[in-house]
Amino acid sequence: MQVFCLWYNRNITICIKNMNNDKECCPKFDPIPWEGKIFEWNNKRFIKDKVFTFFFMPINFGSVMTRITKKVGAAGAQVPDWLCLSEHISKWNMDLYLAVDKEIPGAENTVLSGKYLSKVYEGDFSKTGEWCNDFKEYAKSQNLDIKKWFMWYTTCPKCAKKYGKNYVVIIGQI
Repeated sequence: MQVFCLWYNRNITICIKNMNNDKECCPKFDPIPWEGKIFEWNNKRFIKDKVFTFFFMPINFGSVMTRITKKVGAAGAQVPDWLCLSEHISKWNMDLYLAVDKEIPGAENTVLSGKYLSKVYEGDFSKTGEWCNDFKEYAKSQNLDIKKWFMWYTTCPKCAKKYGKNYVVIIGQI
């Protein structure tokens, strides 16, 4: 089994088991397929859970990831593209959407459908505000309105250091 690390910020790293038997923690992220792209999801499967936050900082991220990934492992499911989306719904709550390849018993199974815009950013998290402003301007320059925002943190801090890149993808439903 492979260790699969998801993370929210430099202080929280959650490593879970993945079924691929590779030796790397996080696969090297290729930003090209996600840079400035519009794509469509038609009933893309996810399991959804909630994380409590304090002024946007996650409090129980680790226990939520442990809980949902145990369900994924017990179902013999995979996490396509290692995709885990974070949606801040308030200063106090964040929804997590973990992509799965099949329905997961005992989890809140959901689907996302529609058109989405993605843009890749690289660097320290202190630039998140700049990235969000840039994404707003980018969408506006494409004559697009963002209905819902998601952040995808593509690698854990150790792998970001190993690869020399810390990629974050902002995905917006349009």
